[in-house]
Amino acid sequence: MRVLIIEDNPKMAAALQRGLKDHGYATDVCHSGLDGEEMAANQGYDVVILDLMLPDRDGVQVCRNLRRRGSTTRIVMLTALSGIKEKVEGLDAGADDYLAKPFEIDELLARMRAVMRRSEASEARHLRIEDLELDLYSRTATRGSERIELSNKEFAMLEFLMRHPHRILSRAQIGEKVWDMNFEPTSNIVDVYISSLRKKIDRGYPQELIHTIKGAGYRFGVSEGSSPTAM
Repeated sequence: MRVLIIEDNPKMAAALQRGLKDHGYATDVCHSGLDGEEMAANQGYDVVILDLMLPDRDGVQVCRNLRRRGSTTRIVMLTALSGIKEKVEGLDAGADDYLAKPFEIDELLARMRAVMRRSEASEARHLRIEDLELDLYSRTATRGSERIELSNKEFAMLEFLMRHPHRILSRAQIGEKVWDMNFEPTSNIVDVYISSLRKKIDRGYPQELIHTIKGAGYRFGVSEGSSPTAM
């Protein structure tokens, strides 16, 4: 999942970025409303964490502008103001949720998961392809009866692959979604993590799920007819 933090307080923004990255989220930071609005509108984020009090324009205006521009990105608004009026303004502007400061990172993560579930009718707890199942809540994988331990980045990469079965995904597409805007396309980091995933989810099983498409990238799945099952 790719997240944008629009927060003008550098310490707060850095703390949020660390917390989200520690849980496997590809996270970018912007300190102004104008730049944040452009990034959110044009760079394909899954969730925007949006501060209400910004130096150039407030979060309500940013949120309203994004919705006017047709953005359906999930927005969680943050503020030190906890009055009902501020919450109503934020939600009426198009925010999906509202979180008052101070808060714990676990609460923010739970709010993010909740807005993702609400905005995707087909979203559920598990993704499944063939005998591989991914638990989106506990962030664990199981193939057959064997539980597979994954790092945060391995989990994020596997989730992205399972959400796009049988599509040829370039290294750049994978990297930009699993890492952040500073991902270097010439890096071999995607290949390194693909190799690690193969050892964990393919080695020793009769059906391989990760396939290299020479000169193009990778494809996930066994047959063209299968698709992820949400449960």
